Amino acid sequence: MTVAHLHPQNPSGPQHFPVEPSAKRAGDNSFNVAAHGLRGIASLMVFFAHLLGGTAEHVYASNSAYVDRITPFWNFGTFGVCLFFVISGFVILPSAIRYSPAQFAARRFLRLYPLFFALSLLFIVLNATTNFYPETNNLTAVLAGLTFLNLATHTEQLTPNAWSLTFEVWFYVFTAAFVFLTVRRPTRLGTIALGLLAALFVARYPIALYFLAGGLIRLAYDRYEWVSLGRHRLAESGALAACVFLASRGHYDYHWSDFQNAELPLLMVATGLYFFLAVSRNSLTALLLGNRLLRYFGTVSYSLYLVHPYTYFLTRSLFSRAHLFSDNVAVSMGAFILVAAAITWVLTHFANRTLELWPYEFVYHQKIYRSNSQPSAMRLWLASNAKRAAWLRG
Repeated sequence: MTVAHLHPQNPSGPQHFPVEPSAKRAGDNSFNVAAHGLRGIASLMVFFAHLLGGTAEHVYASNSAYVDRITPFWNFGTFGVCLFFVISGFVILPSAIRYSPAQFAARRFLRLYPLFFALSLLFIVLNATTNFYPETNNLTAVLAGLTFLNLATHTEQLTPNAWSLTFEVWFYVFTAAFVFLTVRRPTRLGTIALGLLAALFVARYPIALYFLAGGLIRLAYDRYEWVSLGRHRLAESGALAACVFLASRGHYDYHWSDFQNAELPLLMVATGLYFFLAVSRNSLTALLLGNRLLRYFGTVSYSLYLVHPYTYFLTRSLFSRAHLFSDNVAVSMGAFILVAAAITWVLTHFANRTLELWPYEFVYHQKIYRSNSQPSAMRLWLASNAKRAAWLRG
């Protein structure tokens, strides 16, 4: 059995590498049930965090009892973004190895940009009309946001939640450069330079450690069968409990000053350990998240993540104007969550089908999430081991 891949010495032409028998036994494929399901869980975490936290900040700010009760859930929900970063590190490496740099960039563009661009245009129009966010109501901020250069210009992203998308794009750049400089065009100088740039990026934005952890877990997953096939459900459950407990304890902006709180590095370690155990095909997470509903939420997670700030704000505005936020917080919030969830689901489903899935599938004639057999990242990487070993020996 062979799989098509670009040879490091000839990136413009196909070369076939054999898949080892152990890879067949492991059921090697790029689709991971747990990682896909956790996408959906992470997007739902952020969604409900904004429903609860947004009302605590803008509606019931004077109700200290409500704010105190929902704060742990608010904290835990925002942690979903960090979980997204770990998942991205895990799933993006195989794509960067499987495709040429140009193909990788084109596929990432069609995967992310149409929905991002449409919602960014909506934000630009609304902000130009209301000037609700004056710091982004200028040409510099708009151009930087649309090109993901806002980290360099120190301006905010445009559409809400898209700040994390800027990080995602730069993670992709580093991953593609890493594969190019270690597999396709191995060079000591280039690898050293990339390593220094990556270290500077992490030093400036330590939240990137989550993405790095996901990438390292992917390499271990593809290299060792006990990682991909192991059953460590007790340890997995303990690591998950630690994540839930630590994430609910506080909200972090991931400045280095935040690391003075020992709970933050413990949270990052617990997250890495949990995900390391969860991605096994025999994990408790894979068992629980493999149902049709959670697979659906995994599929629409990106659309849900970008769409829901608009539906949340729309629903909150409607409830405020109709004076539906009463002193009976439980009833008001129950109704608010139900209405917001219904509106969000309808628009999320529409956005997912038209702006997320359709452009990619129209161009490439294949599903975004495919469960067919695919070469593992590590095994393809090791296919170029002979040249890389010679390069390392000088």
